[in-house]
Amino acid sequence: MSYARSRSMLSSLRLDRLAPKHQALNARAAWHRSPVLPTRYYASGSDSHTEVEKILLDTIKATGPISFATYMQMCLSHPTAGYYMKTKKPVIGAGGDFITSPEISQVFGELLGVWLLSQWMYAGGSREIRLLELGPGRGTLMHDVLRVFSQFPAARSATKEVHLIETSPTMRSAQRTKLSFLAETHGWKLHWHDALDQVPHDSKKFTLVLAHEFFDALPFHLLQKTHHGWQEVLIASGPDPLAPTIIRPGDKPSLDIPLKSTASNGTVRFRQVLSPAPTPSSTLLGLSSARFQKLPVGSRIEVSPASFKIARQLGDLLYSQESKEDQSAGCALIIDYGGEKAYGNSFRAFKDHKIVDPFYRPGECDLTVNVDFAYLKDATTDLLTHHGPLTQAMFLHRMGLQTRLDALKASAKGDERKEQLEHAAKRLVDPIGMGTQYQIMGMTGKRKGTLTEEERWPFMENA
Repeated sequence: MSYARSRSMLSSLRLDRLAPKHQALNARAAWHRSPVLPTRYYASGSDSHTEVEKILLDTIKATGPISFATYMQMCLSHPTAGYYMKTKKPVIGAGGDFITSPEISQVFGELLGVWLLSQWMYAGGSREIRLLELGPGRGTLMHDVLRVFSQFPAARSATKEVHLIETSPTMRSAQRTKLSFLAETHGWKLHWHDALDQVPHDSKKFTLVLAHEFFDALPFHLLQKTHHGWQEVLIASGPDPLAPTIIRPGDKPSLDIPLKSTASNGTVRFRQVLSPAPTPSSTLLGLSSARFQKLPVGSRIEVSPASFKIARQLGDLLYSQESKEDQSAGCALIIDYGGEKAYGNSFRAFKDHKIVDPFYRPGECDLTVNVDFAYLKDATTDLLTHHGPLTQAMFLHRMGLQTRLDALKASAKGDERKEQLEHAAKRLVDPIGMGTQYQIMGMTGKRKGTLTEEERWPFMENA
């Protein structure tokens, strides 16, 4: 694809999806999930334990300190009390705790859709299309992508299936509401799965994958490099002020770093402790990337084996073993914040569009951690060709953001709507906000030969 080709495809799209007026207005005030860590905000609230907090404290009392992965998994995905599993309050949008790019502007999803469509045109041949999204939220991004595909006759007829990886019943219901009409209109089948490995490999179809703010919500382990090797930083419960202090001979020392107050009355309910010695799992994770071995003693890294595993599964899905690399089985776009490096202190929570302590009101806040894009590459280097990552601003500009925005504004009724469209688009590419905080990485199944410049667009080094 080239810029001219992108503009040509955009000119074929119909105009405004006509989101409700209040949605565009609310988008101005809502915050996105920023990876920048300013001074933390501590929302006021009751000092009572949340349901998840009680479970965590009881678990620690019974079995000892837990990993950050266990804490994150329990807070977000507990079957009844997890953040994403509850039904009472929306998590996305002005009424929730954060807002995402697809909710801000339709242009975001449309440009991603154009990239996916172009990959099918170059590498998909005459194969049928199946679309897949990891963590589809309310279905807004997939809806915008499907609108793009519906406006190109060849793609519309080639598209057969839409697969959505989602564990939350609440989110599944929202996705079904959002996507059913469009899918039924064109005869596309919707499928839901709890995990990516439930989607069968099928190189006879060309699989197009989206993962927008998905990897940031996967559980991670916090490791610290010591003179003994990689040791895991664990979570223990706060000390009981009524319990006597007893020092036993031979007790092994540990790095005990109290957290900031997680309750408004100053009670410390959780604290970090360092495992007494390296464990088989911490050693394995510390060796899972050659990059980690070069870090000095004292370094901390957030490592997500879940991310590594899912990236590997994604590679298996997009790599065509049957063709012996004569053709690719598909492509993917990963959109998240982070970069091509390991992080050690990016764990944070969002509540009411503010950054709060990650141990505040467990189960009632969104938890997130920066994505190590190089780690995703490590997991798939033998299966996929990687493109980028680029900043979100650079990707969208190269894909024709301004061209699409101009078309939408030309058809808009009234100056207020034009202003809303302009404001939303600028927010997506804000150089001190979403435009640089979010990264976009393309991945295509490995095949023989060199990819053309059109296939690598917009991930060209000198574009």
